[in-house]
Amino acid sequence: MCEIFCFNSNKPKQINECLECFYNHSEEHPHGWGLANMQSDEFVIDKEPIKATCSQHLKNILSNPIVGKNVFAHIRLATVGEIISPNCHPFILMDDNSRSWMLIHNGTIFDYPGLDKYKENESGDTDSERILLYIVDKVNEFEKAKGSLSTIKERFNLLTGIVEDLSKNNKLNLMIYDGDLTYIHSNMRESLYYLKNDDGFLVATTPLDDDEGWKQVELNKLFGLIDGNIIFESEEHDNEFILTEEHEKILDEFVNSLNGD
Repeated sequence: MCEIFCFNSNKPKQINECLECFYNHSEEHPHGWGLANMQSDEFVIDKEPIKATCSQHLKNILSNPIVGKNVFAHIRLATVGEIISPNCHPFILMDDNSRSWMLIHNGTIFDYPGLDKYKENESGDTDSERILLYIVDKVNEFEKAKGSLSTIKERFNLLTGIVEDLSKNNKLNLMIYDGDLTYIHSNMRESLYYLKNDDGFLVATTPLDDDEGWKQVELNKLFGLIDGNIIFESEEHDNEFILTEEHEKILDEFVNSLNGD
């Protein structure tokens, strides 16, 4: 599967060292990389369907200071979808009220028929992009029914229900950004960690250094972060994902198809 990274802080910080450590994991995640620096008035996104350590473009980016308050990164080990640029994370989509949403995903949707209708609308062919299309549809429905923009708390409550539903029988490690709030969710043990320090909040699939402060993200909860602090925390749901032999068989069949076996 993939690895994901998030930095959330109350002021811009340089994070090249963390990113370089993160992208060095790409030997085991060779199918693409992505980087999103979410500025207040602009989302700066780069991604390619090649191994991060082989990308001259990424080397050029990292040769300059990467400074931001909300930075996200992804390295892909494909489980659904071809190895092409439209399938690289992060995914971006604007809702009906011109709010831009960003999503990166570590996991696989094994069972959620409600996403199938988005196969005709997505740019690529990943389950991850379909998750974002589904979420934005639900936000649009909510705001249309309300007749006005949603509040941050309303969006958090809405996504709490969506994520809980999506997490049944599926691995759903997510990082989402809506221009105000960063959403974090994990439902598989030992697959997402966080470090809170003076610089802000770091979240990554595996700890990026030897700091003893790294802890597992609490399972089966949605967290909402602003300025390096958790401001919302959902109730715990019951949908912990445990990888079974059947899941492994499905994933192995896909990997073999990539390799031409």
